[in-house]
Amino acid sequence: MDLLRFITAGSVDDGKSTLIGRLLYDSKNILVDQLDAIERSSKNRGDGSIDLALLTDGLRAEREQGITIDVAYKYFSTPKRKFIIADAPGHIQYTRNMVTGASNADLIIILIDARNGVVEQTRRHSIIASLLNIPNVVVAINKMDLVDYDQDIYTDIIQDYNEVAEALSLKNLVYIPISALNGDNIVDPSEFMDWYKGKNLLELLESVELHDTVDLEHSRFPVQLVIRPQTAELPDYRGYAGKVSSGIFKKGEKVTIYPSELEATISDIEVNSSSVAEIFAPQSGVIHLAEDIDISRGDIIVKKDALLKTNQEIEAIVCWMDEKPLTVGKRYLIQHNSKVTPAVVRNIAYKLDVNTLEKQENPEKALLNEVVEITIKTASPLTYDAYQDLRTNGGAILIDESSFVTVGAVLFK
Repeated sequence: MDLLRFITAGSVDDGKSTLIGRLLYDSKNILVDQLDAIERSSKNRGDGSIDLALLTDGLRAEREQGITIDVAYKYFSTPKRKFIIADAPGHIQYTRNMVTGASNADLIIILIDARNGVVEQTRRHSIIASLLNIPNVVVAINKMDLVDYDQDIYTDIIQDYNEVAEALSLKNLVYIPISALNGDNIVDPSEFMDWYKGKNLLELLESVELHDTVDLEHSRFPVQLVIRPQTAELPDYRGYAGKVSSGIFKKGEKVTIYPSELEATISDIEVNSSSVAEIFAPQSGVIHLAEDIDISRGDIIVKKDALLKTNQEIEAIVCWMDEKPLTVGKRYLIQHNSKVTPAVVRNIAYKLDVNTLEKQENPEKALLNEVVEITIKTASPLTYDAYQDLRTNGGAILIDESSFVTVGAVLFK
């Protein structure tokens, strides 16, 4: 079976955790001891119902406040597919956690409270979905039970969100009306919304196409470790260990090493200590080259004549994740794959207005959760792809030099 990674996102109290709990509960993916635990924890509610949100809200502070603070991951499967769910925070100050959870997602479920419609956090999460190039977007209009399952309200929200989706060029967009609390259109069709003729949520998750999630065309192999035992048994052994981020490498192929742009030939490939004819994404292994070339951690091996960029002056989109603002002249570390190098911010070109989706030119700084385009100068060249062309080689993170805290998610242009 294939694997679908998806994330839920939305504003506070839109019902993300309840949705995941309902999905697990109705698809029979809750263990008996888990069910007993949440039943005991739900007794304080007083109405006798089970609080399904407790399946994902595990931190004590989350349970006390009834909100999600950290990204919670859950795993389940059906006869058709395996799933990894990331439940992202709704509060604006935890948006940076949502970026982390969405970075590897194949699909995003954006929840909208039917009573409130499209709000600022809806737009913010939609912007992040667009920037991260998430292949599939499901807009789940929740709490339809609180608006008497009114089709007109559902239709009005679709019209409002279509404007956002068009401005952001969101892909493979699907709408579905649900009630996570009551289970309407989650695993079973809703008897109260017979006007909805589409798939329920689980059917949608089981059937969405995933053919493009692993890129086997553009071959990239970031070197994590140069292995040289220099023992009596292996006096001349030299291997380059790492993980194939995309594409396929075969024994005997011509490759180029960046940033040096030296050419070489693959003499052998090892996976699990055994020699193999080829290695492909997302496998880890060791590549051997026929030529004796100086290669270090952070270099990247690609097929000969591959088209990618090597620069020190780099334009990028940044989702700012630190309470200290991003300003021109500030110095950071940038980590791209296994390479870490110092960098300085040379320019902030524009800031994206969350409400209007317009670009505000030449802002003085970027604050927490803001999205900006910047130019950075790195101490040594980086070899990368545009994020929109190849997600696995088009992203990086900015790191504070003193605290080593991740302060920004970087998407190369």
